[in-house]
Amino acid sequence: MAGTSITSEVDFDAPGKHFGFLRVPYSVHRSAYGWLPVPVVSINNGDGPTLVIMAGNHGDEYEGQIAVSNLARDLEADEIKGRLILLPMVNAPAAEAGLRTSPIDQGNLNRSFPGNASGSPTEMIAHYVEEVILPMADYAVDLHSGGSSLFYPPTVFRGQGNTPQETKALICMQNAFDLPYAWVFTSGGGRGSTARTAMGAANRKGVINIMAELGGGGAVTPDILRQTERGLRRILHALGMMPDYQPDAATGTRELNVQGSVYAYAAGQFEPLKTIGDDVAPGELVGLIHHPDTPFAEPDQITSPYGGMVLCMRTMAQVVRGDAVFQIASDAAPRGDQE
Repeated sequence: MAGTSITSEVDFDAPGKHFGFLRVPYSVHRSAYGWLPVPVVSINNGDGPTLVIMAGNHGDEYEGQIAVSNLARDLEADEIKGRLILLPMVNAPAAEAGLRTSPIDQGNLNRSFPGNASGSPTEMIAHYVEEVILPMADYAVDLHSGGSSLFYPPTVFRGQGNTPQETKALICMQNAFDLPYAWVFTSGGGRGSTARTAMGAANRKGVINIMAELGGGGAVTPDILRQTERGLRRILHALGMMPDYQPDAATGTRELNVQGSVYAYAAGQFEPLKTIGDDVAPGELVGLIHHPDTPFAEPDQITSPYGGMVLCMRTMAQVVRGDAVFQIASDAAPRGDQE
């Protein structure tokens, strides 16, 4: 399989529901012939598309891990048409440690694609996903959150599509997920993508794919988890994979283009003066950095170089120069201009 060093305990072509592990070779002092387990579920029933849903790309992002695990447990093969491949904690070492990156090799999986079949464990996982998993797929969903340091409202990410058919399919998936916000990329994508992310990997393989940011702050937000689980089932229905599912009415999605991030330029304790959804004007004061070790010193001011609304914000109070504290977005161009 594409020169991979990883073996799968699951036969992805077998009908029915199957659980096992991807065995990532890992030879160390305590285990000369050992392997790292990456859980995988295949649910396969008859003709239909193949959808890959992954979570735990970053280990400290939890709503997706729980939602995919619940889907794996609750969904039976006779409820779907086609094949569903679930990876609830694709960067298993990072997920087990509750860290953004792997404690084994410090690898950031979502910056490691296309990976390396003979590289570090993170590189091997990236290679297996790009060269073995994604070539089986018609569609893919990659679930994230803001992790330990950031918080996003439920937001779907998508490209604009490189053909009218791809654009239509991406909008279909976005509308089915029915999250409050959508970050619509203004460039990139396609088979020539050089992005080192899971989205880039899917684009290179011609897989129609979306990503989502779902909360963060190192916690699980029950309402966001509920929206995630609802959205995944709505996507399965929209793709014709859950024909008997009855989706409820859509609530609507506000499409955005991200303008950029606002950064701290000093170390200290961050006081936000804006919160998610607030309007921001260019040059507006949006935060302060306090210095309790020098209590008579005035706080450093943070101003936004962008106008729009706050889409994402930092959850940690302590900052150093270079930490992102906000992400600013504005309403996307009318849909007719995207196609």
